[in-house]
Amino acid sequence: MENNRYIENYDAEQTIEAYAARFSWEDAESIETVRAHGRVTAAPCYARVSDPCYHAAAMDGIMVCAADTVGASETTPMTLEQGQYAPVNTGDPIRQPYDSVVMIEDVVEAGGGRVRLITPSFPWQHVRAVGESVVSGEMILPSAHRIRPIDIGALLAGGVETLNVRRRLMIGIIPTGHELVEHVDELRQGRLVEYNSHVFSALAEEYDAEAKRYPIVRGDQNELSRALSQAVDECDIVVINAGSSAGTRDFTRAAIEAAGTVYAHGLAIRPGKPTVLGEARGKPVLGIPGYPVAAYLMFQKCLRALLRPGTCEKKVKARLVRRVVSALRHEELIRVSVGWIGGEWTAAPLERGAASIMSVVRADGVLTIPQQLEGLEAGAAVEVVLTEPAEELRQTLQIIGSHDLMLDELRERVPLKSVHVGSMNGLLALKNGQCHLAPIHILDEDTGRYNENLARAVLGAGDYSIIRGVGRVQGFYLRAEDPLETISFAELVQPEISLANRQRGAGTRLLLDYHLRLQNIDSGAVDGYRREWNTHMAVASAVQSGMCRTGLGVYSAAKALGLRFVPVCEEQYDFAVRTADLEDPRVLRFIKGLQSDWLQERLSVLGGYTVRGIGEIRSL
Repeated sequence: MENNRYIENYDAEQTIEAYAARFSWEDAESIETVRAHGRVTAAPCYARVSDPCYHAAAMDGIMVCAADTVGASETTPMTLEQGQYAPVNTGDPIRQPYDSVVMIEDVVEAGGGRVRLITPSFPWQHVRAVGESVVSGEMILPSAHRIRPIDIGALLAGGVETLNVRRRLMIGIIPTGHELVEHVDELRQGRLVEYNSHVFSALAEEYDAEAKRYPIVRGDQNELSRALSQAVDECDIVVINAGSSAGTRDFTRAAIEAAGTVYAHGLAIRPGKPTVLGEARGKPVLGIPGYPVAAYLMFQKCLRALLRPGTCEKKVKARLVRRVVSALRHEELIRVSVGWIGGEWTAAPLERGAASIMSVVRADGVLTIPQQLEGLEAGAAVEVVLTEPAEELRQTLQIIGSHDLMLDELRERVPLKSVHVGSMNGLLALKNGQCHLAPIHILDEDTGRYNENLARAVLGAGDYSIIRGVGRVQGFYLRAEDPLETISFAELVQPEISLANRQRGAGTRLLLDYHLRLQNIDSGAVDGYRREWNTHMAVASAVQSGMCRTGLGVYSAAKALGLRFVPVCEEQYDFAVRTADLEDPRVLRFIKGLQSDWLQERLSVLGGYTVRGIGEIRSL
């Protein structure tokens, strides 16, 4: 069956908001307070009793009348007879006529049942008055409040042993796709593991809902329609994942129309344009795109509108690290790495592909570029919705520059975020105050030395230093079964050789360009020169998968993916830093991590590294 439907371009925010307003859920259920953690209150909760419900001693000691202790001092101690005081333990009621407690440490035995005080007491000293913690009749929690562990204590203190919470809605999730399998051991050519539905299920829990996952639909529209009908019967909200575009195997819109109504198909947003908003038998039915990033962002956006309308997201004002280009026709959601640098927030854009799930894993926030805006310039003030706690981000080291596997290893022990933009762009980010450290490996063609000369040329002298990192080997990658025994720069122009290249500004790209110039090779004659990958692992993966014949990178990535390695040169991989930041606790933790035995053991496993002088500091 062909699907020749045209996908519209509705305003995303307005359309989703209007769609969500069609539905409401007022159902509530009564549960025991002790089982209420994580649930959402359906109505305000008021205290039934005060806590404490009597005046209670807050200390071990004696109960006294404060008026009887006036004038007590070290020079004029006050002696109390039996009857003027009574022993008391923490939590005991304060009896008439007493109105104060003296700690046992301040009581001196005077013999004959008498006690001596050298400091006066005052009314209600060390006494927990009625309602000190909770007052009968006061509101403990408002409605629409997610119950935390401490809230359970406050509710029980106020005598609330049961409460009404929102019923957990059931969200039915139908994964679709002829190429999908359930488990990794079923993978083969043309098969992918289905995981979006499990991401959706976990997100549903965050929104106080339950998820019911249905079997993968791999067939035609009839099979999808049967699954949809069952899900509508059994669930409050239904989500069909994938098949929402306009291809010959995209049946989501047709299935929703057959079951009910489609209100919108196609939103002016990227990623996530082919989202379908529909209804069947009075229940919301969503068609969510299949690409992982689009699926995650659109499921979350729609679920928030349906289940938490009007709730506030944690937003911060940040400075954009580098220019971002956008299309006029769409609102665009940009994943960013967020840093706290020099007393302000920074936002470094990450990979933008709708299938790049790791860009979401690495992101700390999302930046929205509005429709009708062609992009944002570096340094622009932007608003970012945080996806990680702000306080954690304040403690995290922000690294922008060249990639190496050692940074991934260091994350095990050092709170850090790394954005891979190449050595030169990293130096510019450091100069502009957009990161704490810039990893670099830049060859000075005139001297043959790495890093210091060109770092000085970009940053200037005096205000910056170099933290010595590792020596490593650069070379060509080849698949193990490749008949080539070796490869050189001169052979890159051969028609059967295709190259996986690094992005402009990367130290590895500069190394390649240097050798091409040495041998008078026109880069335009190299197949693949303009195809760019952002990390050594991405280059190695391109070679391993057969997308490219070879690529230039470090030995550790070749070893990790089982590739053959043809050495080209040794280089130094260091870290540029503002000298003033060498006392920053985040930088100090990083240096300590560099010099740790643990990291050096990990580097020996990765292979291809030398660690002489690692962590030493040289001023520029």
